[in-house]
Amino acid sequence: MTRECRRFVILAPIASWAGLMVLLTLTVLYAYWPGAPIKPEIGLSIGIAKALLIALFFMQLRKSAGLVKLASLAGLIWASFLFMLTFADLLTR
Repeated sequence: MTRECRRFVILAPIASWAGLMVLLTLTVLYAYWPGAPIKPEIGLSIGIAKALLIALFFMQLRKSAGLVKLASLAGLIWASFLFMLTFADLLTR
């Protein structure tokens, strides 16, 4: 196995798994932390970091073609649009 192949086949998933485990530990610690004024921002930032790790390493968006990156961006924009519509509906009830 070449060095480049070993790096992306073995080391990248292990490093991203370790990063996800660190973020999971932070999530558990954050859940038991008493109320703080910045608690929602901390939770959202941990969630965004987890999503970025999954997208960049497990889905391999770093080395994908431009069309795949465009499709993933379109999916993210569409999902955020649907979430905004859902929250707008919930807030007007």
